[in-house]
Amino acid sequence: MLTMRDRSRIMLHMNKLSTSERVAIIRALVEGCSVNSTCRLTGRSIHTVLRLLADIGEACQKLHDEKVCSLLTKRVQCDEAWNFCYCKQRNIPADKQGQFGYGDVWTWVGIDTETKLIITYLVGTRNAKDAKSFMSDVAWRLCRKVQMTTDGLGVYLDAVDDAFGGDIDYAQLIKIYGPDKSGAGRYSPPEVIGIQQEEMLRHSRCQPCFDQLRRTPELDDADVKRRFTRLTNGFSKKDREYETRRRVELRLFTISAVFTNATGYPAMAAGLTDHVWEIEELVGLIS
Repeated sequence: MLTMRDRSRIMLHMNKLSTSERVAIIRALVEGCSVNSTCRLTGRSIHTVLRLLADIGEACQKLHDEKVCSLLTKRVQCDEAWNFCYCKQRNIPADKQGQFGYGDVWTWVGIDTETKLIITYLVGTRNAKDAKSFMSDVAWRLCRKVQMTTDGLGVYLDAVDDAFGGDIDYAQLIKIYGPDKSGAGRYSPPEVIGIQQEEMLRHSRCQPCFDQLRRTPELDDADVKRRFTRLTNGFSKKDREYETRRRVELRLFTISAVFTNATGYPAMAAGLTDHVWEIEELVGLIS
């Protein structure tokens, strides 16, 4: 934990960073560099990088809340991506049990299946409380009845019902897995041999779109792929300055506003901006 004196020194150092230096740090983080490698590339201290990450992440979250609302989305897909921080859940020390930032960390994401716009996200745990918070946020950002698809996680049903009051076409797509692999491929996930669609609320006309989020190229890059891979040494070692949350905020905002995909630029396709954002504009949010 940083002391007030440390924070004062960091803020003083931050004030001395030029715009080009801030751009270099943010660009490295966006492109998937770890905090330590960003420090080596830019020659800045780890506390300076983390402070800038915290500031830019918070700014991205505020801008996202301001711009991404009253959406005319027709079809929504929601999913949860797993990673872990510090250690895996079964290895958490007794004195750190129940503390966020130790063990499983789940990132809930809602995506417009047409524009690929990130509607909202939540970093937390995979429980009913977070499911309801996440789904309430999804509902708040929409201004029309939608078709929604999720996986078969049980907490979704009550969360969707509470958030939308039944005024939604909602279906769950459940994967049917084959037998577990053994031998050389034992660490690979089981093969998907089928998908079962179950209509949950009203009559759903949702087309199968489950797992589209995971197969979206923009999410399958160095930053997300490394931290969300089951067998990796690139996991978050500690939740420094809410590093896990801030990286997600920064990365998912840039997916929508900065980078292109098969449908173009999601934020432009959704009518939320009239141009492609540059990293310099992100830095301008905190200047």
